[in-house]
Amino acid sequence: MHVFVGADRTRIVLAGEIDTELADDLHDAAAAAEHAHQPIEIDAHHVTFMDSSGVAFLARLSTRSTTPVRLIRVPPTVRFLLEVTRIGELLDVVDDDDPGTEL
Repeated sequence: MHVFVGADRTRIVLAGEIDTELADDLHDAAAAAEHAHQPIEIDAHHVTFMDSSGVAFLARLSTRSTTPVRLIRVPPTVRFLLEVTRIGELLDVVDDDDPGTEL
């Protein structure tokens, strides 16, 4: 997991298994993104598994952000969780990143 704070947005890149073992890291990433006071993007392209810790992370960001949190490049496993938990309704889920917007 990496957090990149750019000039006009914050991007969190998730990879691998997003589970309880990462709870502290997810909390720290959410705090850093909130502290930046910018729109938040989450790149989930390389996520292979996500449990309730990841869902809670997405819910926290979506409810605390002043702008819709953008979730990009969502793999099928995560998309399924978004639909089942209905967290996807709180996020701006897009299939691909806009190649013209560098961080």
